[in-house]
Amino acid sequence: MTRTGPPTSPVGTMLFAACRAAFLLAEGSLMGARGRLRALGPSGQRRGPALERSQDYSGGGTQRGARPALDDLGARRWRGVRIGPGGRAWRQELGPALGRVELMESAGGSGPTGALASKNEKEELKSRSRRRWRKAKAKASRLMHTMDLRTMTQSLVTLAEDNMAFFSSQGPGETARRLTSVFAGVREQALGLEPALVRLLGVAHLFDLDPETPANGYRSLVHTARCCLAHLLHKSRYVASNRRSIFFRASHNLAELEAYLAAITQLRALAYYAQHLLATNRPGVLFFEGDEGLTAEFLSEYVTLHKGCFYGRCLGFQFTPAIRPFLQTISIGLVSFGEHYKRNETGLGVTASSLFTSGRFAIDPELRGAEFERVIQNLDVHFWKAFWNITEIEVLSSLANMASATVKVSRLLSLPPEAFEMPLTSDPRLTVTISPPLAHTGPGPVLIRLISYELREGQDSEALSSLVKSEGPWNLDLRPWPQHAPRSRSLVVHFHGGGFVAQTSKSHEPYLKGWAQELGVPIISIDYSLAPEAPFPRALEECFYAYCWAVKNCALLGSTGEQICLAGDSAGGNLCFTVSLRAAAYGVRVPDGIMAAYPATMLQTAASPSRLLSLMDPLLPLSVLSKCVTAYAGAETEDYSSSDQKALGMMGIMRRDTSLLLRDLRVGASSWLNSFLELSGHKSQKKPVPVTESIRRSVSEAALAQLDSPVGTDSLKGCSESSDVAKMPEVSQSLETLGPSQASDVNFFLLPEDALEEAEAKEGVSTRDTGPSNRAAFPEGFQPRRSSQGPTHMPLYSAPIVKNPFMSPLLAPDHMLKTLPPVHIVACALDPMLDDSVMFARRLRALGQPVTLRVVEDLPHGFLSLASLCRETRQAAQLCVERIRLVLTPPAAPQP
Repeated sequence: MTRTGPPTSPVGTMLFAACRAAFLLAEGSLMGARGRLRALGPSGQRRGPALERSQDYSGGGTQRGARPALDDLGARRWRGVRIGPGGRAWRQELGPALGRVELMESAGGSGPTGALASKNEKEELKSRSRRRWRKAKAKASRLMHTMDLRTMTQSLVTLAEDNMAFFSSQGPGETARRLTSVFAGVREQALGLEPALVRLLGVAHLFDLDPETPANGYRSLVHTARCCLAHLLHKSRYVASNRRSIFFRASHNLAELEAYLAAITQLRALAYYAQHLLATNRPGVLFFEGDEGLTAEFLSEYVTLHKGCFYGRCLGFQFTPAIRPFLQTISIGLVSFGEHYKRNETGLGVTASSLFTSGRFAIDPELRGAEFERVIQNLDVHFWKAFWNITEIEVLSSLANMASATVKVSRLLSLPPEAFEMPLTSDPRLTVTISPPLAHTGPGPVLIRLISYELREGQDSEALSSLVKSEGPWNLDLRPWPQHAPRSRSLVVHFHGGGFVAQTSKSHEPYLKGWAQELGVPIISIDYSLAPEAPFPRALEECFYAYCWAVKNCALLGSTGEQICLAGDSAGGNLCFTVSLRAAAYGVRVPDGIMAAYPATMLQTAASPSRLLSLMDPLLPLSVLSKCVTAYAGAETEDYSSSDQKALGMMGIMRRDTSLLLRDLRVGASSWLNSFLELSGHKSQKKPVPVTESIRRSVSEAALAQLDSPVGTDSLKGCSESSDVAKMPEVSQSLETLGPSQASDVNFFLLPEDALEEAEAKEGVSTRDTGPSNRAAFPEGFQPRRSSQGPTHMPLYSAPIVKNPFMSPLLAPDHMLKTLPPVHIVACALDPMLDDSVMFARRLRALGQPVTLRVVEDLPHGFLSLASLCRETRQAAQLCVERIRLVLTPPAAPQP
């Protein structure tokens, strides 16, 4: 390596001295040398200690003890790089999880000796550096997965004790005291967590589908805890290596450590809850099967846990690093959107207003986490419907389609509500009548979207053109396509996800176009009606009707219908199973196979180890699951639109939204600027947000002003009856009427009403009450952090309909499950719905049904909608395509 002499300018000399000292420090560390380095002064003479490394912080005792493993895990890599013939540049590269900092100082002057490197040389240098960084990151990731849990814990404890000793000797300063305290907490939680994780790992293999598919909620919980321990290990090592540096940011590292300490504390509580499930459940069963009183105590205890720590600095720590920036963007957008929700704004007005208030959430992770917790716990299902439907806005959907594959056919069709006949599979001479959907709202058209990469025979026929529903002038394709491809032998019927309450085929169109291109087959996606306006079984009826229509009229869709595959994600995966079960019950043709991505198969009263992860999942929090399932079950059908808004009419609403948008732009711009000024004075003091904000309050608080009004417990009397609606009082928007925070939602783990009453009579169940069994679940001296939302009563309502096998296919009897075609499930290891997939696959395997389960690592629920985000999501989406291809191209029969 070529080293240059010090520059002559004073500023350059100081920068050069600092870079040279850093380089020599790293070089001495890599060579195993010890000693001290003195920074060079402006004149090149030694002056006062600047950087010092007096001992090896990667382990205790002899310095050769735990060093190799720790050096591999996040060890810092340093390189001095000389750019160009006369330029000087020193680069400091930090290893995985420590980031990368560049310190460059280039010499000035004219002539060839002072010129910078050419553009090509710099690009090559950057590319080479990125490749090295990726290799080091991959190596550290592999070592984290292969490193023994006990070794990781011991290394973390050793580093924590070393840091405690150092900062306790730094005097009575507040920062040093807090750092000492946080490392003491890290040591305590790590030592307490390890035995619980070891016990879970010892039995986790008993719940796998097979040895080739090691996946279940217990493994996921242990993996998540290991990720948190690994982050603490990296951060502790970084602090030990840089705590004497003049560039060490004590306050920043303290905030990071405090956040992960809170996370590891909550994960320890989840590990104890998982042990509680393990002791209560039958062998091999993942879902909670305790008595009703114990279930009430368990769930009322679980929902009180603090969640904000998982949505601030620790957001998405368990997922692949490539997806974390996206999750941060989503969380910032969600809390900003929540501030303007329910303020008589719609669509673009809410989105534009949110942009001006998002700045403070971007620069203050603690504030974002607290607001995120308040939003997800208190806002109703209509908020989530509005937020998830942002992707339906024409501008955003057009941008997404521009980045997707180009197809020749993408048409929205409207199927008239007319009954038709279908032949029975047992005797094609006999037919059965397929009636149009009737539940809740009466007969109505069913919308489907036809997507085809090529224009095939029948797709431009007059019969199909008469069903086309216009989506606006932008979607009209007036180009002539004289060449027709022959009809495909296959057809894919797709049911989109969205928790049964949000989104349409338009949101899922980008990846469906890619499917159409890769598979070379037509795809239809069903736009079924959404809850809470159309609860179960309306969506099932519409999907079954559209499936039967497609089987009967596949020639119009450009297919011969020889092979038909059902595909869906999340709620759509649930509909894949239930539509197939309904087809078998009617005696009509069953699809040739099913591809379900992260499906929800259990919407009943049970907890599971993977569902414990909903406490920290930014895309599927616990309360969101409860609201979606409750809405689909028909227990929440409130109409929040006021009569005044209905009386405005279309033009009145447009004028109102325009004036509100201009006002919000003006007020929002002022708040956006003031937030940066206020944060500088309030961030270090950690003061709570004032109860009375000027101009605007967070709508998450405004929504809590409404009184608790019990929702009717008789959700459905029959398949076609509407549920009783319990009207809630209108939310007052005046600041004077905003009362204290009170949650009024239904828990995801629905309980029988009599069990709740019995538990209340015995224990007085509330979100602050803890029964003896729950206190016994925690060891003496340990208590998790509780939510700051305040004591609230937790209403749990009866919903017998969730036991219906057409709503929870996991509960279907054996004779129904035996009618299913080959099933291919693609699940996520870190998905709260993982146990739904594992238990459903185990039931099918026990019945001798053909089933495959593939589990992708380090990705969140809903990765299909993020297929173009990073390499990992693209690979997972490609796996789904391969599963569909297995259905459409069955193996050839062996020749005699």
